[in-house]
Amino acid sequence: LMKTNLKKATLIKRYKRFLADVILEDGTTTTIHVSNTGSMKNCGCEGDTVWYSTSDNPKRKYPYSWELTETKQGHIICVNTIAANRLVEEAISNYVITEVNAYETIKREVKYGTENSKVDFMLTDANKIDCYLEVKSCTFLENEQGYFPDAVTVRGQKHIRELIEMVEQGKRAILLFAVLHSGIKSVSPANHIDSKYGELLLEASKVGVEIIAYKAHLSVSEMILTSKIPVNIFR
Repeated sequence: LMKTNLKKATLIKRYKRFLADVILEDGTTTTIHVSNTGSMKNCGCEGDTVWYSTSDNPKRKYPYSWELTETKQGHIICVNTIAANRLVEEAISNYVITEVNAYETIKREVKYGTENSKVDFMLTDANKIDCYLEVKSCTFLENEQGYFPDAVTVRGQKHIRELIEMVEQGKRAILLFAVLHSGIKSVSPANHIDSKYGELLLEASKVGVEIIAYKAHLSVSEMILTSKIPVNIFR
């Protein structure tokens, strides 16, 4: 994903989930939009550098959108969760995600399961069983370890149950953590945040849901999923 013309600002604080106040380079304070429903734990402290994009849509109340954080430790984090699915789709198309290299077609947002869900991607091929692939954006770094989730996620729990059900029906199911934080070297379930999620993840891995993580190379000019990193599920 090419990122063009990102400008930098200094973070004051995020609030009301979708908004943040920043100081622009000219010294003025303004409010920008945040495309992230999560807690964004450790993804933006006061004084961190925010890289933002500008929308030319005249209907938007807040034309600026927070895309990346550059922390005081020098880490780069993509906080725009919409980017995760785009990065994964691009990586599948470019044969980066070796687990799914051999499928013919890829469909987005396909309804499935018994809990009224949509899976991020469904991969199909005349010669293979259908593959259901759910993407989660992982940006929570704590004590040098990457974790998911960064807040209790009932929706995330539901998605794991749906993937388990797909495997039980004889389909293939993959949970892919798109790691969008330059400091994360491996991913673990955040049992200290959402122990239920951790339990479900363990159950999923035992029944055969494939749980993998791919890390993005992040910079102000481009983002690309490049390398597989370990997922440590067992407690």
